[in-house]
Amino acid sequence: MTEQRISVKSEEETKALATTIASETKAGDVICLNGTLGAGKTAFSRYFVQSLLGGGTEVPSPTFTLVQTYDSSNFTIWHFDLYRLEDPEEVYELGWEDALSDGVLLIEWPEKAGDLIPPQAKEINIVIEPDKSRTFTIKGTGK
Repeated sequence: MTEQRISVKSEEETKALATTIASETKAGDVICLNGTLGAGKTAFSRYFVQSLLGGGTEVPSPTFTLVQTYDSSNFTIWHFDLYRLEDPEEVYELGWEDALSDGVLLIEWPEKAGDLIPPQAKEINIVIEPDKSRTFTIKGTGK
């Protein structure tokens, strides 16, 4: 398992990082986004999706819908926000099994899914630094 730390000082740098990770993504990949409220999980997800589907793609936060899907030419992107889940089993009501079978999953608040997160998932931990920059720690298989 590899680990990489990247300091991000602007929205443009967040966009560049999300674009790079999206370009390396393939069907079956699971990306877990960890961080406090306001850390940048949804911004990262928005740039990730837009890099694959075009900058004009609307990517709302799935805080209330819990999941948004986007069809790319190679796979469906499933953007989960599990913040409001009470029980890990609730993910099955959101299309979890379909997502795992052939999609790419972006998961905000993955700890809410408990042991249902696949072991090969890539973890991205986002920390807000005192100077308001972000440190992205990326753990997982691959680059």
